[in-house]
Amino acid sequence: MTYRLFNISSQLDDTGQPSFLDGGYSWLRLAVSVLIATIGSVGMWSIIIILPILQTEFGASRAEASLPFAAIMIGFGMGNLLVGRVVDRFGIFWPMACSAILLAAGFYLSTQVTSIWQFAAIQGLFIGLGTGTCFGPLMSDISHWFSKRLGIAIAATASGNYFAGMLWPLALKGIIETEGWRSAYMVILVVILAIMLPLSLLLRTRRPTSDISATNTAKPVSAAPRQTTSLSFRSLQNLKIAAGVCCCVAMSMPQVHIVAYATDLGYGIGRGAEMLSLMLTGGIISRLASGVLSDYIGGVRTLLIGSALQATALFLYIPFDSLSALYIISFLFGLSQGGIVPSYAVIVREYFPAGEAGKRVGIIILATVSGMAFGGWLNGAIYDLTGSYDAAFINGIIWNMANLLIIGFILSRSKRSTGGSMAALA
Repeated sequence: MTYRLFNISSQLDDTGQPSFLDGGYSWLRLAVSVLIATIGSVGMWSIIIILPILQTEFGASRAEASLPFAAIMIGFGMGNLLVGRVVDRFGIFWPMACSAILLAAGFYLSTQVTSIWQFAAIQGLFIGLGTGTCFGPLMSDISHWFSKRLGIAIAATASGNYFAGMLWPLALKGIIETEGWRSAYMVILVVILAIMLPLSLLLRTRRPTSDISATNTAKPVSAAPRQTTSLSFRSLQNLKIAAGVCCCVAMSMPQVHIVAYATDLGYGIGRGAEMLSLMLTGGIISRLASGVLSDYIGGVRTLLIGSALQATALFLYIPFDSLSALYIISFLFGLSQGGIVPSYAVIVREYFPAGEAGKRVGIIILATVSGMAFGGWLNGAIYDLTGSYDAAFINGIIWNMANLLIIGFILSRSKRSTGGSMAALA
């Protein structure tokens, strides 16, 4: 069976798996997905760098200056949910091409604003929605091309988001300091149109379909779930939603406010951007390591380990605020939490039918980014009330402990499936 751009077979190999899984094209598609995610996720991190600048320029409070990030995360979550459903039916190519255009428009319009409210609206409607395609839908898409290396494939795709956080702050800080944030946003626009949009063409190949079914309707060929649970699908999904909100309210404190925190301490935006970059560097290592780990111990156990380490790292921010300590703790925080969100996507593929991957990954990503959006605003509000971030760090730890309780409960109701056949699931 011939597919657009590449010749991909839908036949099964000697082990009963679809022959295209974990193949050469799968790894090429993974590399393209990581690069697209690295470029397309820039909006999530550029806003953090310019948060203190926006506060000064528009005369906003810290909570108001956090609203554009909250808007991005809400748009990001809706993009994950809506596009995930589209990808389940039509593939990733057209959504990704539209995402590149939406992002380019958003960065241009951002340079024309005259108020924090205008800026926030554009971040949510254009940049947030556009960025959404570059996370959950990409993870869902790549999950259909791997079996033995499913965990590392999902984690590597998710790492593109953190590659963006590692590289873009360092690339943009000089432009922002010398020419202003509007010039930096125009540079981003050019990169998106020149690189991200053409790369989306390499994702035109759709996964093969099986021609064998009771209704003679072609179905995507994918791996069967690996885990079972005494919980219903609805209960499991609702618990994952609650866990996703809790972990990301906690995660949002350092990720959203680290640049502002460093600026308040007198270290400046440049130092804060370096801390953010270190944090995301640790996150990349964590995401890749968690991907490998989840292939051996499963997504739930991997998530539990990451959540416990995140709570520990959050606590370290409270007693230590020297420049060297913040560099070290930010890196450790990244090492602890990087694998948390991708683990939710792994759990979806382990517990739910493959044909529901885009929808269910979209739902859980919406929950996690809602936690990030709410946490970003909440921590800014706590800062406005108390005049420091100490209470905000404590708030994060409390939410993190709730996440640990939920994930522990899911683990107690889970067991590995004895059925290992690679079925075609719709």
